[in-house]
Amino acid sequence: MERVRIGPYTLANPWILAPMAGVSEMPFRVLAREMGAAAAPTELVSAKGLLYGQARSRRYLTHDASENPFWVQIFGGEPEVMAEGAERAQELGADIIDINMGCPVKKVTRHGAGSALLCDPARAAAVVAAIVKRTGLPVTAKIRTGWDDTTINASEMCRRLADAGAVAVAIHARTRAQGYAGRADWALIARVVEASPIPVLGNGDVFTPADGHRMLRETACAAVLIGRGALGNPWIFRQLSTGDWSAPTPDERWQLVRRHLESHLLFAGDITHGIRRFRQHLLWYAHGLRGAAGFRREATVINELPALIALSEEFFLSAGGDSIARAEVEFDARAALG
Repeated sequence: MERVRIGPYTLANPWILAPMAGVSEMPFRVLAREMGAAAAPTELVSAKGLLYGQARSRRYLTHDASENPFWVQIFGGEPEVMAEGAERAQELGADIIDINMGCPVKKVTRHGAGSALLCDPARAAAVVAAIVKRTGLPVTAKIRTGWDDTTINASEMCRRLADAGAVAVAIHARTRAQGYAGRADWALIARVVEASPIPVLGNGDVFTPADGHRMLRETACAAVLIGRGALGNPWIFRQLSTGDWSAPTPDERWQLVRRHLESHLLFAGDITHGIRRFRQHLLWYAHGLRGAAGFRREATVINELPALIALSEEFFLSAGGDSIARAEVEFDARAALG
């Protein structure tokens, strides 16, 4: 298995935590890296927000020293604004800039950003070129296969972005019109890999270690980005990076959940707000375990930290070592994915 190079950075393995809105904050990124993920880009950050010094946008770039390289994903549709936003990200520690060209959400696309850039490859390339010129940093992009089934243009996008200076492209193997429905088209990733002059990273429908290895084998992609398959399951990176596919023990599961909760509350800076934001993670950690429905009912109404810790400890330590059938996960994670 060849080691992946992103510009000057050589990744330890081909397993990467995909950037997810509302999920890829520093605490979860650090856990994923500790579990074995080779990299963990930030959630999408507004280039305009960085440019205008918005506190929320700058907060997204809070990172740990262990995040090396620090890979920041930004979004926007204007080349010069994106270049200036990328420069601000560089000043805040970014080692790699990733451009979001795949977000399907209307509040992003209506401003010509996210997957709207798929409809204008020339402008997408101009964004890459402007960032490369302004920062000198390695630039990557995360795209989809096309806007819809009538405009599949992932191969063209890869060529255009490579010519503009991009060092790698990640492909979520669905169109913008699909959202997260249907099946990811891995065969299309394989076709893009054959034609692309730069590394192609695959993304879409990787829920188990077997899925990850199958994507590498079937598409010949350079690396695999894992998104929904890592929700409540950062152990997937340990399984993939070590080859030991065993599930975590109840004690391992609880210790990691508690550590994630504690680091999340420190990051949030406010216990009430932190608990409210962490509930989604708790429910993902509980998914597929015995007694999850009852735990979910109680956990969603508790607002006091001691009570939430007590309930969670009892549940995770008694839920048993049931394997989570990640290949059959059907819960709707779209809200977390922006």
